[in-house]
Amino acid sequence: MAVKLKLKKGDKVVVISGEHKGQQGIILSVDREKNRATVEGVNMIYRHTKPSAQFPDGGIIKKEAPIHISNLMLLTPKNGTASRVGRKVEEGKIVRYAKKTGEILK
Repeated sequence: MAVKLKLKKGDKVVVISGEHKGQQGIILSVDREKNRATVEGVNMIYRHTKPSAQFPDGGIIKKEAPIHISNLMLLTPKNGTASRVGRKVEEGKIVRYAKKTGEILK
């Protein structure tokens, strides 16, 4: 069963641990089953591909690999500091907010 995650596609995040610590990027996709997210420009890998319709010449392609969600922390839109994410009910809807600043996230 997939769990509800605090981060979602389009969030700007920073890597807080591991080989890519300190790198920032925007989440491109989230895999809720494996608790992993693909972040733009982070955890780049090389793939050796055979010629296909998409890549007629084949060759070596550089792309992002998923990184575990626990190694990511949200950057607040207003001042760009790393913050944990909380949930609260406002006007009958559950909204996400940055715990450090209290700012509501979209």
